[in-house]
Amino acid sequence: MQARRRAMWAIGGAVALFAVLGSGAALAGESPTRIEGVSFEPRLQLAGQPLVLNGIGVRAVAWLKGYAAGLYLPQRVATMEQVYALPGAKRLQMRMLVDVPVGEFVKAFHKGIGRNTPEAQQPGLIDRMSQFDGQIQPLGKVRKGDTVNLDFTPGQGLLVSVNGRALGPAIAGDDFYDALLGIFIGPKPVDDRLKAGLLGTVA
Repeated sequence: MQARRRAMWAIGGAVALFAVLGSGAALAGESPTRIEGVSFEPRLQLAGQPLVLNGIGVRAVAWLKGYAAGLYLPQRVATMEQVYALPGAKRLQMRMLVDVPVGEFVKAFHKGIGRNTPEAQQPGLIDRMSQFDGQIQPLGKVRKGDTVNLDFTPGQGLLVSVNGRALGPAIAGDDFYDALLGIFIGPKPVDDRLKAGLLGTVA
């Protein structure tokens, strides 16, 4: 009887150990969800599709930190090419850490697309870039604490919203959304550390 009891304790201990290890592995597989005092939801729904937080990062120049950002995808991936190849909805969420005049926002948008989109593809984006400008310029500025969502819905395109309010109709085209993402995760991103964070390659 005593031997049987010891065997049962051993089995129970092993089960508990595997449960702890399994729990730790699951946690290790999750992206960090908090940075610079900003918390991101680990999962969300967009256009009826579940998305997971792929990674987070901060746009910084020297000591000045402009915004925290999170990239949401149908599944976690680790390279720019894999992000572009994923079908389905996507979200790039920016959480502003300082006030930024919209003029600076638009300038960075145009510069980022110019640096990361092949020259032959850029003429086809001009009209849609103007649509984007027209939607965001009336804001005047994006303010500290604002949440800016750049959402992609298949069959519709890019929908820009600030604090949950859509700024206009969707801007069509997978190519346009890819060009927009290129600002953050392209070959010449706005911030290398931000890119690495969004791709989940740094903590």
